Amino acid sequence: MDIRRWGMALTLTAALSGCGYNDFQRLDEQTSSAWAEVLNQYQRRADLVPNLVATVKGEANFEQETLTRVIEARARATAIQLTPQMLEDPQAMQRFQAAQGQLGSALSRLLAVSEQYPTLKANQAFGDLRVQLEGTENRITVARNRYIQTVQDYNVLARSFPTNLTAMVFSYRPKAGFTVADEAAISAPPRVDFGSK
Repeated sequence: MDIRRWGMALTLTAALSGCGYNDFQRLDEQTSSAWAEVLNQYQRRADLVPNLVATVKGEANFEQETLTRVIEARARATAIQLTPQMLEDPQAMQRFQAAQGQLGSALSRLLAVSEQYPTLKANQAFGDLRVQLEGTENRITVARNRYIQTVQDYNVLARSFPTNLTAMVFSYRPKAGFTVADEAAISAPPRVDFGSK
């Protein structure tokens, strides 16, 4: 009788080790970690905006509409918070991506308009902020790419046989990927030209 129980336990253990449960745990943690890094980099960008706006406001006659767009886009981008649990909601992800895309576009416009102001271009603080913003945009791209890869790995596991059976039993649903309509334009860092006019 004890041999039979021991045999059943061994069979159950062998079956569970091939079911992918531990892989789901590992990939779920990696996805959450990768998402936290994406949020960290977006927050870094959002934190740069007030200093950038304050520096630009010092420039006489700077386009107020451009500044207003940046401020409003930052407010929308920071108002949307996506927790790791919300990553399975494609609509929430789409709203988040749209808000971040609007902020990226507004910042690109701000930097493009700033080219028309020689004293602003010569301002050391503004130059430093531009460099920080460029570095942050690069970090955002790296963090997003890492997240995209971990989601892909997780989703392949959730959809592949036999691990898809484990996904059904434990309610592991595929996660929403991070896609942007104009990914090439958004992932490109803002153009920085320190040349004189």
